[in-house]
Amino acid sequence: MTVQHKTKRDFMRELTPAAIVRELDRYIIGQKEAKKCVGIAVRNRWRRQQVPEPLREEIMPNNMILIGPTGVGKTEIARRLAKLVNAAFIKVEASKYTEVGYVGRDVESMVRDLTEYSVTMVKAEKAIEVRDRAEQLAEERILDLLIPPLLQRQRVGALADEPNPVEHEERDSTREKFREKLKVGELDDRTIEVDVAAEQISPVQVIGPISLEEMGLNIQEMFGNILPKKSKRRKMSVKEARAYLAQEEAGKLVDMEAVIKEALDRVQNTGIVFIDEIDKIAGPRGAMAGPDVSREGVQRDLLPIIEGSSVLTKYGLVKTDHILFIAAGAFNVSKPSDLIPELQGRFPIRVEMDSLTEDDFIKILTLPQNALTKQYAALLATEGIELEFTDDGIREIARTATEVNNQVENIGARRLHTILSKLLEDHLFEAPDRVAQVDGDGKVIVTGGMVRGKLQSIVKNRDLGRYIL
Repeated sequence: MTVQHKTKRDFMRELTPAAIVRELDRYIIGQKEAKKCVGIAVRNRWRRQQVPEPLREEIMPNNMILIGPTGVGKTEIARRLAKLVNAAFIKVEASKYTEVGYVGRDVESMVRDLTEYSVTMVKAEKAIEVRDRAEQLAEERILDLLIPPLLQRQRVGALADEPNPVEHEERDSTREKFREKLKVGELDDRTIEVDVAAEQISPVQVIGPISLEEMGLNIQEMFGNILPKKSKRRKMSVKEARAYLAQEEAGKLVDMEAVIKEALDRVQNTGIVFIDEIDKIAGPRGAMAGPDVSREGVQRDLLPIIEGSSVLTKYGLVKTDHILFIAAGAFNVSKPSDLIPELQGRFPIRVEMDSLTEDDFIKILTLPQNALTKQYAALLATEGIELEFTDDGIREIARTATEVNNQVENIGARRLHTILSKLLEDHLFEAPDRVAQVDGDGKVIVTGGMVRGKLQSIVKNRDLGRYIL
């Protein structure tokens, strides 16, 4: 399912909760309940846009908390969801924020970061729309550098002469010949000099511990009209110059006012903030009382952002009322009820994530489009080695991952990175120099016996704990 062949409105109409679940199934194994909840949450956002205006503002997003051990797919679900619906999305760690009055990031910065990302995303989309025109203008500028325009000829003590028609015709003919060469790439390696913008250093970047960007101010823009814009000549190949000038021309063609307007609309109506490690700021109330940064203080600072407030950014005020907040945490030390009641109320939906089983690991290794087995096969293919996994090899890897998770620390699917990295260590190391332990046709076959022989002693001694990622 792609957005390119449909209008955004048609695409969102067809993006039913069931379709969202099917799309997430391509990358994430299991977690049906979580996928169902996020599918409903996204569909409700589209439904809200169809509701008449007086009631539309009253419909709040389905904020939720995903509860489960690390490595079961909490972050991946949110990331894939945002990519699917082409929404502005950021992932933040709750433990990085401090309450007001302490040095560190304040919670409003997550909204500014989301807005910045949205502007960048919309600007890139608009640049694609004007790409053809930008490339044409870049081509003309390169031709001007290769064949300078006919200048008025100066004579000492005489008036300047205009180029005659013959000179014009010769120049136009030469220009067209160079244009054809430029199109087919014959001039790509030729070196030319291009004027590029020189970076200007702002006089002041920081006021105390909080940067001006955090305050929603752009000092570069404030001084942009005062300080003269500088440029410098830089030598580059025609191929490099073409890409640079096309990007520069696209920047001129894009209407930044329209970009900012659309970006703010996306943030306020379809933006997604994924707050990870929210369990790290949960704890018995009053336990952190004193001069230190309070976990409860961070929670209270989050309240107005999640409930709905206006945050000042350098692009204007952003209302957070309809931003979808998805929080996640393992809650292996604390529990959701340790969050202050007000914050619990801001996340009315709770989803318990399932721990991964051996069968889940087998599916993770074989079904997704980006499965680890396919990734390692592609990596070794660059060295001319074909990597193949037998069914019993896959099952033994899954069994080993499950056993180690139970013995050492349950890090979910991330354990598969550990297992495969150790299993294929020798091949990855020796492949560039010689084909080691490979049969005659350049193939590595991972069997159950190979997995047991390579990892059995490590698992028994629990040394695999050293390889926790």
